Amino acid sequence: MPELYVGLMSGTSLDGIDASLVDFEDHKTRLIAFDYLPFSPEIKNTIQRLSEPDVLISLKDYGALDTRLGHLFAETVNSLLAKAKVRASSIIAIGSHGQTIYHAPDIQLPFSLQIGDPNIIAEKTGITTVADFRRRDIAANGQGAPLVPAFHEAVFNHRTEHRCIVNIGGIANITVLPAHQSSKVTGFDTGPGNTLMDLWINQHRNLAYDKNGIWAKTGKINHDLVANLKQDTYFSIQPPKSTGKEYFSLSWLNQKIKTTDYKAEDIQASLCFLTAITICEAIQKYAPLTEQVLICGGGIHNDYLLELIQQNLNCPVSSTELYGIHPDHVEAIAFAWLARQTLNHQPGNLKEVTGANKAVILGGLYQGNKAI
Repeated sequence: MPELYVGLMSGTSLDGIDASLVDFEDHKTRLIAFDYLPFSPEIKNTIQRLSEPDVLISLKDYGALDTRLGHLFAETVNSLLAKAKVRASSIIAIGSHGQTIYHAPDIQLPFSLQIGDPNIIAEKTGITTVADFRRRDIAANGQGAPLVPAFHEAVFNHRTEHRCIVNIGGIANITVLPAHQSSKVTGFDTGPGNTLMDLWINQHRNLAYDKNGIWAKTGKINHDLVANLKQDTYFSIQPPKSTGKEYFSLSWLNQKIKTTDYKAEDIQASLCFLTAITICEAIQKYAPLTEQVLICGGGIHNDYLLELIQQNLNCPVSSTELYGIHPDHVEAIAFAWLARQTLNHQPGNLKEVTGANKAVILGGLYQGNKAI
């Protein structure tokens, strides 16, 4: 019998909602259908405004966005099922990551906040929904992120080959998959992925992102500028560690350098190199045995970024599609898998990745209109 789950992901790039319909029959992972709902510029700007570090927001605005995103998540699920011609009653559960508004795992009272009301998702779809995955890991003294490495281990682990999975969203993270399970799977956020590049091109060219890295490629990498940015303490902190766009922001960039001293395209090129080199140096330091790097996330579409990564590594760099999962689909499938873990009373975190003191079952359960 099919074992159907839906996974929802809205990441730090703030581009929209990914939805996957996944069958886990016989403990395999098979994507049945995928859908994507782009955010309107108005919604994206609202999320960005509420996510700014130390910004004052009203509870009314916060609550309204939480509700609005809940409806959008539900609409995306219903659209996905309609396209796949699958009834809601056939779905065991939805795993919804939610939209991260603020991630602060290292303050005195740590927290990570994702919105997109799961009560609305469960009510409007009729499907039991698992959400709020990060906070249980934080309650166990973990970082609450990254969470996807447990899924990477389940689907990309290889018996004889040392692999490293690189997810490049707004923030970049790596998952170190040793061969033979010779040591524990580890992983962490390496630093900015697309977020600084997206913010910079939006400010200077009113574009959401640098398609294929074309604008960055017109600039010249300023290695002194990059070295200055790399002096930030985040890059030297030992993992476990995680970060977010509230840290790596335009405010962060303006604090580090006087941006008016450089050509805009040179800064774009340098930000692209910053992402590439911090990923590569993380792999070289923490996964020196890596024989194959697999890329997923939106960064896969930045040809210049991939070129820079390959130039700075001594092993092949490929897309996760080479091993059966399209790079745009990995995270949404992962949250379907994490929902399955929760309903099967299995942990979803890797304590070696997040730094939690134990493996824990993640997320809260929001009952649908049918009994489990």
